[in-house]
Amino acid sequence: MHQIDWRQLAADFNPDTHSIINGQAYTPKSDNLLTKFSPVDNRSLQSVLLCSQLDVDIAVSNARQAFNDKRWRGKSINERKSILFKFADLIDQHTQELALMDALEMGKSVENLVFDDIPVGAASIRWFAEALDKAYDNCAPPRDGALGTITHEPLGVVSAIVPWNYPMIMAAWKIGPALAVGNSVILKPAEQSCYSAILLGKLALEAGIPEGVLNVLPGDEVAGSALALHMDVDGVFFTGSTRVGKLIMQYAAQSNLKKVALECSGKSPFILLDSSKQLEFAAQTLARHIFFNQGQICSAASRLIIDKSMLNDFLPLVIEQTKVYQPKDPLNIESRVGASFCHSHLANVQKQVDQAVANGAELIAGGKAIEPIAGGAYYAPTILTNVTNDMSVAREEIFGPVLSVITVDSEAQAIQVANDTPFGLAAGVWTDDFSTAHRVARELKAGSVHVNSWGEDDATAPFGGVKQSGMGKDKSIWALRQYADVKSTWFKFA
Repeated sequence: MHQIDWRQLAADFNPDTHSIINGQAYTPKSDNLLTKFSPVDNRSLQSVLLCSQLDVDIAVSNARQAFNDKRWRGKSINERKSILFKFADLIDQHTQELALMDALEMGKSVENLVFDDIPVGAASIRWFAEALDKAYDNCAPPRDGALGTITHEPLGVVSAIVPWNYPMIMAAWKIGPALAVGNSVILKPAEQSCYSAILLGKLALEAGIPEGVLNVLPGDEVAGSALALHMDVDGVFFTGSTRVGKLIMQYAAQSNLKKVALECSGKSPFILLDSSKQLEFAAQTLARHIFFNQGQICSAASRLIIDKSMLNDFLPLVIEQTKVYQPKDPLNIESRVGASFCHSHLANVQKQVDQAVANGAELIAGGKAIEPIAGGAYYAPTILTNVTNDMSVAREEIFGPVLSVITVDSEAQAIQVANDTPFGLAAGVWTDDFSTAHRVARELKAGSVHVNSWGEDDATAPFGGVKQSGMGKDKSIWALRQYADVKSTWFKFA
């Protein structure tokens, strides 16, 4: 990959922009044409016709037919495994195309895409395929003359609505278990990052997933709400903002009480206690998980909650790390960080930073848009000190490379500040004392807690939040079960 001329590939870029319904390239019936510009350098990209209510209806009808005639769920576990393995292999084989698509469309660095997003996406598909014959059903306690079984059966037609910040990984985390269980799936990628999802749909067909089983519908909130309100969709699985997640719950209630799983916003605390001596490693870890990908990470460690006695020793180490995560040309394989996904998003980030400074925060690094590539959308790694937990910069998900530093006097105060948020996606605590680590971890209200680490999870453990960060889980056996209904069956013997 280091020998590839990514800029030449970009010059020749011509992605397929058709939706995929029932295994065919499909032109939406709507006139909602989305004009697209790359955040890399503001070059014009191929426009995409977004799907409407009518298009959703057609996709759902075809997906239902595919489910009813058992063309996919009727296959044996080994057959589904084999096809999903081939699907994952094809994703790996098309790494170059997929990376170029996501780099140009949403600004992510090809380095990150080639060595993280795309191989992790393929590995996720493989993991769920391999787990299929490892996830056992259950029996009720034995009794004379009767047997009770507890089985998991596919929901039917499900929709996966995924965001733009990690297009491949988010799609794989949802379509992997949904397909493995035997559902028909409608994948609605974010309109900002739909090229790779369309190619994903084509690769699924090439792998042998039958027509109508994986449909791809690029669309905005019109298509998303149509799926969530649809009376013949059995489940909606969503990653995105809390605002939209709340709407999806309402739509499910207004329609058919379809199953809903939501992975929503976060404002995750990174707690550094005075019992920690791993300051350099902690600074490196913190910087990666707030400045990487321009801070466009749902579980970003966006609040540093630090014992005030540690501030003078720790803060210079974090400032030094901002040099490592300066955004650069996404089409250079040596660039660690690329662009933000659009200029209007940068304006929102800037507004939050300016408001924080006006309210008394001190800007000690970054705090402005920069332009390593002319016309591109890039924001400097930013650190704000003197932040209090009632400021909007400490309470709202900025989705940018902005670290809010909040000082505390004690472990108890650190826990109180950490939990004083409407969100609960991730959290972390740094301490060299095991008892302290265990005690604080138990008290933190978050779906994932990291001790002397951040992001050290893998496919074996569930990922998802509590409170307004959502409900339901991606990854692991828990996710596999999420795409199924639980059925109890009782057998009476003579």
